[in-house]
Amino acid sequence: MKNNKITMKEIAELCNVTKTTISRYFNGGYVKKETRDKISKVIKKYNYEPNTFARLKAKQSYMIGIITPAIDSIVASRVLTGLEKVFREKKYIPIIINTNHDSKLELVYLEKLKRLNVDGIVLSATEISDEHRKAIKKLNLPIVIYGQEFSDGISIINDDYNAGREIGEYIGKRNHKHVGYITVDEKDIAIGITRKNGVIDGLKKYNVKKISFEKADFSYESAKIATNKLLANKKIDVIICSTDKQAHGVYRVLKEKGLKIPDDISVISFGGYEIDEIIEPQLSTIKFDSLNAGVRTANTLLELINNNKTDKIYYIDYQFIEGSSVK
Repeated sequence: MKNNKITMKEIAELCNVTKTTISRYFNGGYVKKETRDKISKVIKKYNYEPNTFARLKAKQSYMIGIITPAIDSIVASRVLTGLEKVFREKKYIPIIINTNHDSKLELVYLEKLKRLNVDGIVLSATEISDEHRKAIKKLNLPIVIYGQEFSDGISIINDDYNAGREIGEYIGKRNHKHVGYITVDEKDIAIGITRKNGVIDGLKKYNVKKISFEKADFSYESAKIATNKLLANKKIDVIICSTDKQAHGVYRVLKEKGLKIPDDISVISFGGYEIDEIIEPQLSTIKFDSLNAGVRTANTLLELINNNKTDKIYYIDYQFIEGSSVK
């Protein structure tokens, strides 16, 4: 018998028990201590690793589904790092699915994860539509929504309104009167509505009402297009970006046009990427505690799996990083 070829059936034979008993052992079911000790010695001797998918029909699979709109952004990687750290420590296997900001794919994978018998799901949603609400209700699984407020369940969200308001007030205090704002589709309520409303209210406090809006997605190229539209036949003295990646696109366009930051146009954003500290001039930005957001989200889901009570909404704190990109 080769160590890497041993099967559950062979473990059962070596321990003189049924295969069902071995399955119960791996899935946390009741097995008397004497038998558990015997099984433990055999699996250690043969370095046996149970086949995860062989446990799909078990009451608890120790698998967690994670649906994320992106894996190539710095914020997403921080959140995923926090999630993975907690689940690994608690012996859960994360199944990470990237939807590339496709809300329809989110619905497809919610159903697929259900069929995989995951113990719970983390959904970093691009939006919470009526279809999302119906799909989540149908799942009948512990689920935590990260990034969007979910009135019918549990959500972990950035404090987007107050972060936006702080940016608006910061710009207003510096006597900027002609504001350009690169926003995102309002289907993304957190960034496209809540964060934007915070910025607008912060600007209003200082009687700043001239705001020119352009929509973009979360890409560098899309932000460059939006920047060119803002600058066409409009007087702009500051550009507020929904994300740092958008701000990097703005930097590129302004450089191509021979405009200096912040002397000609100021730039400010949300994200707090490490690269912001080394680009010239250093970008002023809001940094959310995304690593802690992942940790908090994972722990909240585990509380739900264990039938413990949790807060319906938890707000992730932020830090304002003052660079030199605003005059």
